[in-house]
Amino acid sequence: MEDSLQLQVHDIEVQVLTGIYSEETHLPQPLRISLTVDLDCPRRFTPDTPLTASKNYMDLKHAATTALPPGVHFTLVEAVADHICETLFLQDARVRRVEVKIVKLAIAADRRWRAGRRRQDVGRQGPSASIT
Repeated sequence: MEDSLQLQVHDIEVQVLTGIYSEETHLPQPLRISLTVDLDCPRRFTPDTPLTASKNYMDLKHAATTALPPGVHFTLVEAVADHICETLFLQDARVRRVEVKIVKLAIAADRRWRAGRRRQDVGRQGPSASIT
């Protein structure tokens, strides 16, 4: 079994043109992106192992931010993830596996707002009304 190295960068927030609904397509959507990248690595890291033996974390950040083409509309967030993976695989032959997690923050915020709104509306119906 060969050794591998796993690098993780989590919760990178970026604005991306994505979505299929009319309210999503005209403005960038806030996304939270997390990456886990498995790399081939040398048998051993010694105190004098050069930095080039590892992967710069900034390369991961670049794939999720500045490598995304400005002005390009991604219909699906899956296409955003695919672009990030492709960038990382093309950047470095040592990359063996990429995991991308994307959260559409506008949807998450909209759900919280709607849930809070329902609680307010229900609260007006009487003192015994509640949503748990």
